Amino acid sequence: MCPLCDGSTLLPMNIGHNSRLVAIVDDDQSVQRSLQDLIESDGLPALCFSSAEQFLDSQARSKVACLITDIRMPGMSGLELQAKLKAERCLIPVIFITAHGDAEMRIHAMRQGAVEFLSKPFDDAVLLEIVHTALERWGNG
Repeated sequence: MCPLCDGSTLLPMNIGHNSRLVAIVDDDQSVQRSLQDLIESDGLPALCFSSAEQFLDSQARSKVACLITDIRMPGMSGLELQAKLKAERCLIPVIFITAHGDAEMRIHAMRQGAVEFLSKPFDDAVLLEIVHTALERWGNG
């Protein structure tokens, strides 16, 4: 179990351990804002992080019900983030978004347990459907 998953951390908006909080990890602030607006317009809480390291250092990590992350970022990549979470047995459903993905990268991500791997640009409705599927599949829907 991930070391922060003890449910004791308090977050803004009184987000509980079985929340529907969606974390967005992307180094592009315009993508962060766009995704946060989209997720929140659908009635779900969302928090943005500029790097995988910032997400991992965050106390919010223990409250996240779904993670949307870019693949290529300075520092730790989205794939490395997925591997670190998996190694720590912190089984947050992960949705990858990227402008730089290829078939091999997609296969690797999916084999490692990703919910989906979307290429930018993607359809907003498709992303929201995938987020809801992930929340339902992992018991937060």
